[in-house]
Amino acid sequence: MHWLGRHRLPILGAICAFWTLLVLSLHFAQGLPFFSTLWRSEQSFEDLLQREGRKTATHSDFVFLGIDQSTLQLPPLAPDELANNRAFQLMTERPFPWSREVWALLLDRLLGAGARVVMFDMIFNQPNDGDAAFHDALERYRDRVVLGANFDMQNASQAVLPNSQLIPAPQLADNRVGYVIIFEDPLDQKIRSIRYTITDRQLAGLPPHPSQEVYESLSARVLEKLGHAQDVPRDLQAHQIRFSAPDVFRPRPLYEVFDPKFWHANYADGDFFKNKVVIVGSSAQVAHDVSATPLGLDTPGPTLHLHAIAAALNHEFLRATPLSLDYAMVCGAGVLAWTLIAFVRRPLICLIALFAISAAYLGLARILYDQFGVLAMVVPTLSTFLSSGLFGLGFEYTLERLEKLRTRRTLERYVSKNLVKEILDNPGGYYSSMLGSRKPVTVLFSDLIGFTSLTERADPVVLVKQLNEYLSRMVAGVFENDGTLDKFIGDAIMAVWGNVSSRGAVEDAKAAVRTALAMRRELVTLNENWRSRGMTELGFGVGINHGDAVVGNIGSYEPHERLDPTVIGDAVNLASRLEALTRIYGVDILLGEAVCDLVRDDFHLRTVARAQVKGKTEPVDVCTLIAARNEDADLEFLRWLESYEEGIRKFRERDFSQAKILFSRFLEFYPDDSLAKMYVERALEYEQKPPDEAWNAIEVFTKK
Repeated sequence: MHWLGRHRLPILGAICAFWTLLVLSLHFAQGLPFFSTLWRSEQSFEDLLQREGRKTATHSDFVFLGIDQSTLQLPPLAPDELANNRAFQLMTERPFPWSREVWALLLDRLLGAGARVVMFDMIFNQPNDGDAAFHDALERYRDRVVLGANFDMQNASQAVLPNSQLIPAPQLADNRVGYVIIFEDPLDQKIRSIRYTITDRQLAGLPPHPSQEVYESLSARVLEKLGHAQDVPRDLQAHQIRFSAPDVFRPRPLYEVFDPKFWHANYADGDFFKNKVVIVGSSAQVAHDVSATPLGLDTPGPTLHLHAIAAALNHEFLRATPLSLDYAMVCGAGVLAWTLIAFVRRPLICLIALFAISAAYLGLARILYDQFGVLAMVVPTLSTFLSSGLFGLGFEYTLERLEKLRTRRTLERYVSKNLVKEILDNPGGYYSSMLGSRKPVTVLFSDLIGFTSLTERADPVVLVKQLNEYLSRMVAGVFENDGTLDKFIGDAIMAVWGNVSSRGAVEDAKAAVRTALAMRRELVTLNENWRSRGMTELGFGVGINHGDAVVGNIGSYEPHERLDPTVIGDAVNLASRLEALTRIYGVDILLGEAVCDLVRDDFHLRTVARAQVKGKTEPVDVCTLIAARNEDADLEFLRWLESYEEGIRKFRERDFSQAKILFSRFLEFYPDDSLAKMYVERALEYEQKPPDEAWNAIEVFTKK
């Protein structure tokens, strides 16, 4: 076992601990620009929950009257419309800001129609020629109107207040004034929380002091006037709210309130405003009074106060889990990932479990948000869990690859690479087939000629070296053509195609024949080398056959388990018999009939005989291999080979005289050809003494 495997559990623990500590440290460093990425991601997820999760119940009693472009540039008015409409007269006298008498008229219009509260998301700090009329209206409706104030955060938090002609000092102590500033998140400048109350110390970035005066926001003042003072959070803390739907507070053009046509058609002569809470402010199209919120980047500023009021009325405040629980969740995620990787040894199941648990946790976070207003820590927890799990799986994969490589290197000393690959990449399929299966295979047997007698007189050291050199070169040819080395039998080699993996009968047969050609070439090269070194030259015989065989692990279970993957059957035996026949026919390679039929289109073949080997009841046509059709071959030989093949046909048709002539003609050019000599002798013999009528050119062999 690799040393990493011996220390697997501690290494997995170290991986999970690393990611756990890294996430925790990033959480502590959330204020730093680079390290705040994780915290920003958590906020982005919470924003996603705000957009996709449950919203605060819609309040149809809220109305947003917007100072939009149509209000600033009134539509064309008839002279009589203008003469009879004091508000339009004031709005057309000069550009915005108009005389504040307009706001007095607006209060009379709205509150006279029965509106509960009117609030202005505006700062009336500069004197204006309509202040007297507006002041009188504010006095008349002092329990039903709220004006905005602000704090200049760029100028020592100096208060920007309604001027004293409207509301006498101290304005912030008057229940008709509330601050409109809503503080952004310093990390990404989004508004998520509302401060309903604040002190000077908090404005200066200091903790609050009980003795300090408390200022109330615009939304807090409105809640008090609505009779919901008890719903205003007074703990001087920022409260994250659950927003209402993004389009629930659509602005209505302000000028329509003063236009008799719209007042009648759109507002039912004022009945629409009965018991309504109305906010007056600039719409986004004009003053670009928009803020980034979880709902989007262009939430109109005045609607934020409506969201704050709705959240307080419905007690829709979001709360984060305690910091101690957050840290426990991150640590628990690391431990869970370690447990999963350490004890679930199937990578696919482990990977599925990682993502299934993550999905379940996301679902739990959604339920906690929707049902309980709880913001569970998600991104740091899942970052720890998935990073620990995936990197742990990566380590497991690396360890598995190292073990496979180690095993592969060991096995490749004894078996072919494709067998090793099959075992390692598909152990289930391989071992299943090794239990026993019948498959079409191509089998190659090769054996050295005269090697047994050579062992009796040759130097053992030289002989072993020469044999190993020969076997190495021959086996290389098997492996290069994706064959499986089944076994060595002394100086003999048995190789198989199709037992472990198959590309089809034709391709398996072609691969075996290409191997035989490669072995032939290698032996020529070896003999040249041995001759130059004064060593004995060697010859071999090769038999190749194709057919069904039983594939399996065959050997002994008891007392010592020794099983080898191999193939058995008639097809295998015939390959061995064909190798033995090479000595009789004087050729180096013999192919069985099935192989000849499969490879004939790609190789030049030569008919040898119709043979019935020992143990077989049916004859087979065997042929020998000349060359591949895509390689250079002796064209002259191939041309005269036609005469030889015609002689074979005549011989089998019992036309022995014509067969003798054809074989003799072939021998004129190739006088040393053993097959042609053999057939000339047999044709002459049968010409002189014809065989009986049952003769069918079959040669029966009674010995192996």
